[in-house]
Amino acid sequence: MQLVIVESPTKSRTISKFLGPEYEVLSSYGHIRDLPKSKLGVDIENDFAPDYIVPPKSRKIIETLSKEVKKSSLTILATDEDREGEAIAWHLAQILELNGAKPYQRIVFHEITKSAIEEALKKPRKIDMNLVDAQQARRILDRIVGYKLSPFLWKKIARGLSAGRVQSVAVRLVVEREREIENFTPQEYWTITALLQKISSSENSSQGFEALLIKKEGKVIPKLGIKTKKEADKIIEDLKGAEYRVAGIEKKEAKKNPLPPFTTSTLQQEAWKKFHWPAKLTMRIAQQLYETGKITYHRTDSLNLSDLSLEMAKKVIIGNYGNDYYQFRKFKTKSKSAQEAHEAIRPSYPNLIPESIKTELEENQFRLYDLIWRRFISSQMAQARFDSTTADIIAKNYTFRANGQILKFDGFLKVYPMKFEENELPSLETDEILELRKLISFQHFTQPPAR
Repeated sequence: MQLVIVESPTKSRTISKFLGPEYEVLSSYGHIRDLPKSKLGVDIENDFAPDYIVPPKSRKIIETLSKEVKKSSLTILATDEDREGEAIAWHLAQILELNGAKPYQRIVFHEITKSAIEEALKKPRKIDMNLVDAQQARRILDRIVGYKLSPFLWKKIARGLSAGRVQSVAVRLVVEREREIENFTPQEYWTITALLQKISSSENSSQGFEALLIKKEGKVIPKLGIKTKKEADKIIEDLKGAEYRVAGIEKKEAKKNPLPPFTTSTLQQEAWKKFHWPAKLTMRIAQQLYETGKITYHRTDSLNLSDLSLEMAKKVIIGNYGNDYYQFRKFKTKSKSAQEAHEAIRPSYPNLIPESIKTELEENQFRLYDLIWRRFISSQMAQARFDSTTADIIAKNYTFRANGQILKFDGFLKVYPMKFEENELPSLETDEILELRKLISFQHFTQPPAR
């Protein structure tokens, strides 16, 4: 009998389904050792050595695991593939004395599927101490900053406040931005828009369209070029009785590419935009989807996708939407620190269309799975194509510009809808004279940086 240890009971139940009777899968229920709550727990004088203790809640778990380790021929540590998971595996190896006579293996996988587990079992390794050290350094920094700074905040500001390795820096950034906003002086500027129509059409049925003033005497008017109402009124006065003539028309096809699949940060951002979920809730639901084998590992900064997943995406797209909607695409991760062996967040089985598993999922799990599935599938779909028209209209020594855009082929937007503006221009010809319906000036003020 071989013993497999993971950190979560949900994960252990999912993995049990894929392994035969020769394996027993147990959970450590998270970390089995940690720094003490009652004191700093870091020896600052001696190379910042951590003083780990076994909390009371872990004692019974360790007892159970120790008994099973003695019975088994091999212990396999299958905790998550990130720093935290590696550290849990290392603590287990220490406590269960797996470094000596009792053999152990460490396996990692990006998704909890039968093929991924079987592949991982073929490629065992030892614990990666670089990852363990990274987690320990982070934990020790958390403790030093928190234990040293928090009491200072209680004395100086208010009890109950806490300082942290991340939140203290984040507060600084927030304060700096808030000061920028407070010190911001808005600047007034004006824009002028002409509402025009074709002369050949009757007043009521004619399609009116807007054109923005962009040039004077051939020179581009900058954003703050018209500073006051007086300047705007002077231009409107200058344009009295002017003839509005189409100087040039440019027609082209505009294309819009799909977004890449999700990383941890982009998933959190999109879940906030779409559902107003805080990052913590998004990660909790993603963890549930990962542990039940629905999505790949949700802590990643890589945009890499496996060849198998790309092949499955191709079948789903062609099968459901047709050949025209498929376009193979590989994304490159900009971050130099990203681990390319990891994958972006994607459905473990891309052929599991969200609606087909709706009854298996809770409402929030379904919403997040649907978002992840759509983002992944759309990343392998064709560009959306638009017919784009730009018309330059001359009146005296001023140039106005009108833009039109019509969706010609929805492409990836069929699966992952995004906001875009459709604005149809009437059929115009060079040197055509247009009728002015109205000339309007608008007052604007520059905005401070966003919070």
